[in-house]
Amino acid sequence: MTKNKLTNQLAQAIFCINRHAKAATKPQHLYSIKKIALHKLLHEKKAHKIGLHFSNNPKNSNQHSTLLVKVDNYYFHLPPEKDDFIKLTHLGYLDEDYRNPQTRMSLSSAKKIIYKYIDWQAPTKKIKKKTPSYYTPSSLGQMEWPPTKKFD
Repeated sequence: MTKNKLTNQLAQAIFCINRHAKAATKPQHLYSIKKIALHKLLHEKKAHKIGLHFSNNPKNSNQHSTLLVKVDNYYFHLPPEKDDFIKLTHLGYLDEDYRNPQTRMSLSSAKKIIYKYIDWQAPTKKIKKKTPSYYTPSSLGQMEWPPTKKFD
């Protein structure tokens, strides 16, 4: 696969993941893999930082900024780092008229593409055997038998 086609496919996958994360009840995982993929693309110079935007969703009534990143023909927002405020220009408020190109990709295939790109491994969970709260362990078999103490 060519470099440009791979970058376009990654951008489409990130777009799909981002779109699903906005409607998900627990979007933390989707946003985290989006962030990891975008940081890797920035590190590999396949994406570049454009500037800062004011957020449309202020936290606790405090205005904050988000970092605008361009990958191929797609634009994404990330939380900015400290040096971004120094190095990048502030673009003001988000242009609501601009939209990313439409993409048709299932969430499962988008996740597969991103997982392969970021070399993500599912965390191994230790399966803990659940015991009911009313459970009392048996003491059967824990007593010494035959008794070694002799009573005089």
